[in-house]
Amino acid sequence: MSRKIVGNLNAKGMRIAIVVSRFNDFVTSRLVEGAYDCIVRHGGDRADAVEVVCPGAFEIPLVADRLAAAGQFDAVICLGAVIRGDTPHFDQVVSAVTSGIASVALNRNLPCVYGILTTDTVEQALDRAGIKAGNKGWDAALTAIDMVSLLRQV
Repeated sequence: MSRKIVGNLNAKGMRIAIVVSRFNDFVTSRLVEGAYDCIVRHGGDRADAVEVVCPGAFEIPLVADRLAAAGQFDAVICLGAVIRGDTPHFDQVVSAVTSGIASVALNRNLPCVYGILTTDTVEQALDRAGIKAGNKGWDAALTAIDMVSLLRQV
């Protein structure tokens, strides 16, 4: 008989760090509130979470790595909003942030959840931060809760 391992969605006692970009704060602040809402609604305590604000999305992997290395957290949620402009800067930032966050998760053996919005317009970013298309901060927190639970069983 096979055994199936599945995470549960109970955040009670989980220590979660949220790294958020100050750049595009009108979007990222909504993502943070979505993440906190998810944690609390799944039995976690907002007081067990720590929010660390860094200048921009590009800086998120370094801060996430420092938090992961501290050994005080069960997961790190990375939240930011990179909105395409008229230059290739968007592609460079998104690529660096994406690979950086993945590297932190693998190198530190800790759930490091990607909650970076990558949109073409401000409207799309706001939609994904709770206006129309749900809140991707909530989704990132749910993934963190699920991954912590899953990895505790593996």
